[in-house]
Amino acid sequence: MYKKVLISASILSSVLFTQVVASETNISQASSKVKMLIQKHQLEIVDFSYVKQVISKGTKASASAILVDARPEAKYKKSTIPSSINIPDTKYKEMVSQLKDEDKNKEIIVFCGGWNCGKSPKVASMLKKDGFTNVKLYQAGEPEWIEKSYKEVDLIVIKAAQENNSALLVDARPYEMFLKETIAGSISIPDTKLDKLIGRFPNNKDEKIIIYCGGFKCAKSHKVANKLISLGYKDVSVFAGGLPTWKEANLSTTKNSVKKDDTKKEEKPTFSKNGIKYGVDEGSIDGEWLYSLIKSNKVPSNLQIVDVTASDEFSKGHIKGAINIQAEKFNAKEFYEMLPKNKRIVFNCTAGGRSLEAWMKLKDANYDVSEIFYFDANIDCTGTKCKIEVNEPIE
Repeated sequence: MYKKVLISASILSSVLFTQVVASETNISQASSKVKMLIQKHQLEIVDFSYVKQVISKGTKASASAILVDARPEAKYKKSTIPSSINIPDTKYKEMVSQLKDEDKNKEIIVFCGGWNCGKSPKVASMLKKDGFTNVKLYQAGEPEWIEKSYKEVDLIVIKAAQENNSALLVDARPYEMFLKETIAGSISIPDTKLDKLIGRFPNNKDEKIIIYCGGFKCAKSHKVANKLISLGYKDVSVFAGGLPTWKEANLSTTKNSVKKDDTKKEEKPTFSKNGIKYGVDEGSIDGEWLYSLIKSNKVPSNLQIVDVTASDEFSKGHIKGAINIQAEKFNAKEFYEMLPKNKRIVFNCTAGGRSLEAWMKLKDANYDVSEIFYFDANIDCTGTKCKIEVNEPIE
């Protein structure tokens, strides 16, 4: 009997040790600032498998926990984990009202732009302060998620894809419903006929695919998306709002085509008056253009990269020639006055979220941002050696 107890204790000790080591290994991937926030607020970290199980069929109704994306709204709309709601750390007081009717004991999982992103632990700590008792972190966040699974996108993304013919649009509802009305340009692959019709998907596994069905409560699109991921497709999205949201926006369907607007659109210039190449999204610099200049050490002298992350993150590594101003520490006036004069300014961070917020802070305060931009990219630097992955624009 004693021997059995001893063995059981040994096994339990081993399991606990493994969990501790795993936890420490996870935290070791984070910046010192994020580690400090996690430890200070005693936040439990969960992994991809845990989140995948929690979201179940991908809809808010099927998820056993509430997922909270702590990044800016523009980032959330572009790509998020299925079933998530958006509560940016900078707009917490305005957006937390989404949880006003929720049980304080309901499990909540907060995420943002990866291991070096401090937004998720900040929002998690604020939720705990407001009395929510079961708050966890998926600190690997959106970057890891989209490497391993499909993402959820907003109306703005599928609208741009349809206009630019840049993605395969798939209606997962029954074929009879597809015939009655669908988003113009879509193909029909009902979830119930998926195995039979799987050959209709492209051979190229990198092809961009957006799937939708009958709205936020419909799980058919999520079922198709999961199947495609299991088959090795890399760029799979679900437009959870589906046909109802598309119609509410008065966009064209096969039943009611919207009259074409013949008004000539004003063409946006390619470069600013000082030679900075515009990105597609408002306020952004052309990411590939800037990246090519950084790689070749040819960043023009009239352009100043301003790293808006915390000083410890900047010290660990940054783009060569960048200066450091932690934007979130200052109000718009203070921040603006700290920027170099007679320079074109480009904000950067680790995943694009904080740089976008820095730009929005100045724009919302009515400062002239015509020669101020943000760099939308995932950036990981050691010293001045940086791995940079430019994020795809929305439009």
